Amino acid sequence: MSSRKLSLLLKLIFVTLVTGASSLGVSLLLTTSGFEHLLGIIKPKSESDQGSHNKLMSADAQNISPATDQINQVPKEFQGTIVYQGKLKANEKVIALTFDDGPGPKNTAQVLEILKKNDIKATFFMIGEMVKYFPKVAKQVADDGHVIGNHTWHHWYFQMDGPTAASEINRTADIIYKTTGKKTTLFRPPGGFLNNGLAQYAKNEKYAVMMWSEESGDAERRSPQVPGLVKNVLKYAKPGAIVLMHDGGGNRSKSVKALPEMIAGLKAQGYRFVTIPELLEMQAKEEHLPEVASPPVTKDEHPNNQVNHQ
Repeated sequence: MSSRKLSLLLKLIFVTLVTGASSLGVSLLLTTSGFEHLLGIIKPKSESDQGSHNKLMSADAQNISPATDQINQVPKEFQGTIVYQGKLKANEKVIALTFDDGPGPKNTAQVLEILKKNDIKATFFMIGEMVKYFPKVAKQVADDGHVIGNHTWHHWYFQMDGPTAASEINRTADIIYKTTGKKTTLFRPPGGFLNNGLAQYAKNEKYAVMMWSEESGDAERRSPQVPGLVKNVLKYAKPGAIVLMHDGGGNRSKSVKALPEMIAGLKAQGYRFVTIPELLEMQAKEEHLPEVASPPVTKDEHPNNQVNHQ
């Protein structure tokens, strides 16, 4: 073989090897970071990247409106406001049970079973981190027809700047949506703190900031025993009341044991159970009803003359 042919052969082998190596590099890129990018699962490299990532995730979630999210919405007049209870007529004996700090694998599941047995829908204010740990439980809450609200990612109480408050609420909204398919306009501030930056951010984002009008006391440092929890709820029940209970944040076995007695006692008082959006819808409808004018009364006529003259 001539030296010229040998040189051409060597060049051909070299080009083939280089081309193969390039293809392998592209293949490896697609199987690692490139493939992850196509799937949208690249992780931010820094804290600032994480903040931007959270903001983008929230924007994506807000642009998608699942067909099943209506039960988590509230009338527009309540968005951006703070609500302690439903303002209803005295004969509107409805009450809303709410559960905070879940979801959890034990207590939440037990609460769901009790509610299902009694054909009751409630409202669950979930911690984002707990949804991350127990996504199946969170999804079960939604699948059972209950309403889900935002209770921040970490359940922090301290004063927060704008970006921190935004992250706490937006991350939670995102994971609730991705896990359950629900968007919510309900927010409950941890501990009921309204001045640490969270409630203000939630109001700016048009959440209804949901407080409560009565509580069982199950989250107190020295919480009552089961009879005391039941008594706290039954004693202060009133039309439009929002009851605070917990299915997470610690051992809630007493809450689980008290729940059937609470339900039975409230039913005995004539109450029926609604979710927070249902409660606010009722108030909105009552406020929009036109007032019926009373018939004119003459000087010498008693308005109830037919009753008083038998």
